[in-house]
Amino acid sequence: MSDPTRPKGPKIIAVANQKGGVGKTTTAINLGAALVKEGRKVLIVDIDPQGNASTGLGVDKEQRKKTTYDLLLEDAPLAEVILPTGVAGLMIAPATTDLSSADIEMVATEKRSFLLHDALRQPAIDVYGFDFILIDCPPALSLLTVNAMVAAHSVLVPLQSEFFALEGLSQLLLTIRELRQTANPGLRIEGVVLTMADMRNNLSQQVETDARAYLGELVFQTVIPRNVRLSEAPSYAMPVLDYDPNSKGALAYRDLAREMLNSKVPATA
Repeated sequence: MSDPTRPKGPKIIAVANQKGGVGKTTTAINLGAALVKEGRKVLIVDIDPQGNASTGLGVDKEQRKKTTYDLLLEDAPLAEVILPTGVAGLMIAPATTDLSSADIEMVATEKRSFLLHDALRQPAIDVYGFDFILIDCPPALSLLTVNAMVAAHSVLVPLQSEFFALEGLSQLLLTIRELRQTANPGLRIEGVVLTMADMRNNLSQQVETDARAYLGELVFQTVIPRNVRLSEAPSYAMPVLDYDPNSKGALAYRDLAREMLNSKVPATA
């Protein structure tokens, strides 16, 4: 039974798309930083074995004593996993390549789809006062991604503005619908955000037109442009909002954060 005296927990959003290279990690890092700029406290949970969100926020491998692997499979306390970043108000539960074997190891666990759900609902999380938890998922509809969706209140889908962008999206939407019927009845689609767009390019314009025709109000009005500063920022281990706050990429993620915060009606599909 839930404890009525506990404070309301953070909103948990899985950033997911089974296709790689669509801007999942870029979105998790920079949306997190943008939400912090709007006065929110944010935790990024890195469950991609590549650990790019961890690296992109300046968490060296030597600092990752305990990781999301330990959180999922070793019952590690949150306090031993969560680390500060160079951005005040933005923290991270880091990942390493140890997660590569997690799918196989989780299969033998009875509550294998609920491991992250339970880990992120430890009473110990209350002391951090997070408003949002963003889960950076691996580029596959794996058991790790299923864990993220079972743990989450909603799914944010980055969609690259390129040919075949909408292909494969139907499988992701189907997975969300299936999880809604089985493991997480309250799961919703937070929205689809178009990334890496070049509006001088006819193809980007056509992808946006098709996406809005196919998905309607699920698509955020904010479009993330293809931007050199966005690409450069991770090599300096910081969000683009700190690396170059006036760049088009930084301004777009701030717009996305505001659009998300101002959304009155929960999206679904």
